[in-house]
Amino acid sequence: MANEEEKEAAGRAAAKLVRDSDIVGLGTGSTAYFAVVALGERVKAGLKIMGIPTSVQTADLARSVGIPLTTLDEHPEIDITIDGADEFDPKLNLIKGGGGALTREKVIATASKKMVVVADSGKVVPTLGKFPLPVEIIAFARTVIEKKIASLGATPKLRLKPDGSPFITDNGNQILDCSFGKIEDPAALARELSDTPGIVEHGLFIGIAKMALIGRGPSVEQLNG
Repeated sequence: MANEEEKEAAGRAAAKLVRDSDIVGLGTGSTAYFAVVALGERVKAGLKIMGIPTSVQTADLARSVGIPLTTLDEHPEIDITIDGADEFDPKLNLIKGGGGALTREKVIATASKKMVVVADSGKVVPTLGKFPLPVEIIAFARTVIEKKIASLGATPKLRLKPDGSPFITDNGNQILDCSFGKIEDPAALARELSDTPGIVEHGLFIGIAKMALIGRGPSVEQLNG
């Protein structure tokens, strides 16, 4: 599949940016997967790094490929984080959270000297909003937050598991997937959501990513923020 080839090309290109002794934020998702696997290969070849995973899923993958793990308590400053995105614009504003790990992803990204986004070519959009914006919330406040988000012009939908029960994040919270349509001012929307009590975190990553590596067929395009 073409986009699998692009994801692997981008993930492997990002893994080459990691240097010996780096503390590395390990992202979650189908493209970050390839970066973690490639880093595991480099570790087996002698690269000395420590990884901080953004999810339980990524922690399990990192252990399986031999990447030593650490924590933010032990290393609160991260050298480089490699993570995917559900979509991003030419200014490297991102929507993340399709995999449900947005809060940990944002904590790790903002603790990093450099965040590198890896993606296939289909994730690049002129304006954010094609992908529904994930918003992590505490269940207690769900009805109030749904009304707030609706007042901002979006349709919120509680994320469910295949069995029909609410999806629960690694932090024990629920997620609303919010269809805004085109988000003309992502920074303003990010501030509005961040100021709403009961919202734990939202999937707008504004001014955080420093570089994107985009798979285009077998080659990789670099976009700097």
